[in-house]
This record gives sequence, C-alpha cells and structure tokens, in this order.
Amino acid sequence: MPEGRIIKALSGYYYVADSDSDAVIQCRARGLFKKKGAKINPLVGDWVVYETTKENEQEGYVMEVGERTSELVRPPIANIELAVLVFSAAEPAFSPLLLDKFLVHTEHAGIDAIVAITKTDLISEEKAAEFVQMYEKVGYRVIPTSTRTGRGVDEVRSELAGKLCVFAGQSGVGKSSLINQIFPGMSLQTAEISHKLGRGRHTTRHVELIPLESEEGGYVADTPGFSSLEFMEMSELDLAESFRDFERYSDGCKFRGCLHLSEPSCAVREALEAGEIVAERYDNYKQFNEELKEYNRRNKPW
Repeated sequence: MPEGRIIKALSGYYYVADSDSDAVIQCRARGLFKKKGAKINPLVGDWVVYETTKENEQEGYVMEVGERTSELVRPPIANIELAVLVFSAAEPAFSPLLLDKFLVHTEHAGIDAIVAITKTDLISEEKAAEFVQMYEKVGYRVIPTSTRTGRGVDEVRSELAGKLCVFAGQSGVGKSSLINQIFPGMSLQTAEISHKLGRGRHTTRHVELIPLESEEGGYVADTPGFSSLEFMEMSELDLAESFRDFERYSDGCKFRGCLHLSEPSCAVREALEAGEIVAERYDNYKQFNEELKEYNRRNKPW
C-alpha cells in the first residue's frame, strides 16, 4: 500500500502527501482509530500507510501510523525536529516566563528549539542583545528578527531546511508575519494586537504543514496561537529535567532525582549562587513547580 505524510487535519479528514508523487489524498481514519481506548490517533506530521477507494484515487483511508520520534499535545503534531519559538520584543512585551514554559514543553517532548525574537526594530540594540545573551547562556540559538527591516529572516529560513519544523508562540507576536516573509505568497492571516486585552486575536485555526522550497526539502507547520500551557502528564522530576541549563550540573547533585529546591548538596543551586545559572530562569522553575503541584492536586483521580 502507498505511504505518505499527513500534512493537514481538518473536519475529520487527513490530507496525506504521497511519498512518490505530488498527489495529496483526502483520507478518513480507519475504524480502529476511532474506537474508545484506541492507543494512537493520526496526527499532522505522522508518516502513514493509506489505501485509496475504488471509486476515487484522490480519496482513501489511513490504515497504519508509523512510529513517532516526537509528539506535541498543543499543538497536536508529531515527528517535529525543530521548534521555532516566536516571541516579540515589544507589543506584546517579551515574556521570559512564557518562553521558559514553551521551552519546558519542547524539552520534555525531545524537540530541539530555537528562539526567534520579532519586532526588534521597536527596542534598542542593547535590549535585544540582552535577550539574546540570556538564552544563549542557557544553550539555545536566538535570532533577533524584524519583518519591517528583514533582519534575521534568512537566518531563520536556513535553520528550517530539511527538517519538519513547528512555529509556536503567543498570539500577536508576529508569527504569521514572519512566516509570510520566509515564504512569500503564502497569504497567511496575521493577528493585530488588542491593546485593551494586551494580546492578539487567534487567526490560525488548524495545523498545516507547508512544504519548503529548498533542495533539502522539509516542512514547516503553522499552528494556532497559544494562550496557556499546563503541565499535563509531567512529574516534578520531568520538569526539573526539562531545564537544559540544569542538566549540565545535575550529575553533581548528592541525591539522584534531585529537584534542586531544598535538597542538601545540590550542584544546581550551587551553580545558581555562582551566577552560572540565570536567576530569572530558576525563579520561573520554582513557579512552574508550584503550578505543577497545583495541577496535580486539581486533577487527582479520586
């Protein structure tokens, strides 16, 4: 049977790009995926085996879903190799707290991430450099961008080649505008900032993979804007291990499974005191730990 990748999911249909042609087949999921308790459901990004109908070769059914290398819940997408986390320097203001929350989720999912800071033409060069240095110290590549001046657009584009990438970020940060500059003619909708609410309107309604026009190939996903991220299906240790800057020091902690909060002889807290870990990141970690405990209290099975 033919194979391909799901490039869009909409209204119960899965649009599969065939691996051997330019054809995109409109598929339904086979019945076993719809049963209660099904172990897996097709996602955008999945590599699948499909079967066309006898009546129409442009329609068919998803028969099997291949093994996944990664999976995100919000947005629902599989096999992502790189997350481009888009955060604005201004309008709305740069939010290290929210960015750290995104980074926790990409790290937990095993997905590499880069940070694209938009609207850098609205702030000073010194302030932009401060944002860059903060997250480069953590271990991420940070690319300052501006769709008004074209700054950083080519750098982001070069990071995408040959990969299945996802763009994600708070609504109204200029995510769709950045994608439109990387891929001229895509005509993606953009969100205006609501000055009353301080956030943008959601404009992207579904997840869709856009094929890259490069020799290396690849896809990029435009996804709905995020308003919140909860720490679902994550333990306190998962959270601690999702901070890349902690990982460098955690082997030196006295206790295995150290959460770096109040345990004695904690190498992470020693690195914090020595200025080797960004204090704001550690404060955000403590806040996330409290949020996780509260989430678990609210969602006890009894």
